[in-house]
Amino acid sequence: MAESVEVEIIGNKSAQELALNPENVPNNYIHKEGGVGFRDALLPSESDDIEIPVIDIGNLTSPSAAQQELHKLHSALSSWGLFQATNHGMTSLFLDKVREISKQFFDLPRREKLKYVREPNDIEGYGNDVIYSENQKLDWNDRLFLKVHPEDQRNFKFWPQKPNDFRNTIEQYIESLRQLYEVVLRAMAKSLDLEEDCFLNECGEEASMSMRFSFYPPCPMPDHVLGVKPHADGSSITILLQDKEVEGLQVLKDNQWFKVPIIPEALVINVGDQLEVDNEQWNIPESSTQSSDKCRKGEAHSSNILRSGFTKRD
Repeated sequence: MAESVEVEIIGNKSAQELALNPENVPNNYIHKEGGVGFRDALLPSESDDIEIPVIDIGNLTSPSAAQQELHKLHSALSSWGLFQATNHGMTSLFLDKVREISKQFFDLPRREKLKYVREPNDIEGYGNDVIYSENQKLDWNDRLFLKVHPEDQRNFKFWPQKPNDFRNTIEQYIESLRQLYEVVLRAMAKSLDLEEDCFLNECGEEASMSMRFSFYPPCPMPDHVLGVKPHADGSSITILLQDKEVEGLQVLKDNQWFKVPIIPEALVINVGDQLEVDNEQWNIPESSTQSSDKCRKGEAHSSNILRSGFTKRD
């Protein structure tokens, strides 16, 4: 099979630049059908008392509370394939700092961000969609994609020098997420009455980890443009840090889209394709991200989502 080659589209701009000219959204971003995955997501609390599960990570390792929390975890993964994780060991102040350095990077002048621009046919670095077809539908976001673990996979030419504390903050975040990853995989195994380390052994102690910082500027056509198209994650698990103010993340359950409500101190954790092969009892969620409609209300407010994916090493 011939290798796909990225198509160069003359005048292709970042979503941030396009948001400055709201009268001229390119056709590549517009889904003319609208509907599903756009404005029809209901808040779970408004739909028959259905709520996206919240799991207390501290309880998973507590002798007195573990059994009950493992039961909740099993139920969450079977029904939703994801959950909101609280009491995970990271303070709200630290998560705010992670959000802030992401915002500061995307607020930099374009010429500064272009120092870290991705190369053709590659996803690592700053940019947006890799374009393989002139008719391809594009996501309304700009992103910075980094390979962060194992350490020998890090390519520091893509790691921003500004803001000044970017590297130090992200390295702390990486270490915290790796500890959380191990706790969650062990708990997932125990919830199925499997040997505690079976998933960790299968994924490897040096599981690959990547981060995607995504920036979603206000969109003038939120009914017809998606921040991220519907997809399932090709990971073992993915950990997401949502924006504190702007909702957008959705998950598909029983053929209906639901918004994932914001819990500022929580991390959203979902199961990816790699664990679906191992255990068919779990639901593998399909998710998407709405483009922000804040501009409808006269607010020039953008949003950020930070995705951290763990995958098995070959």
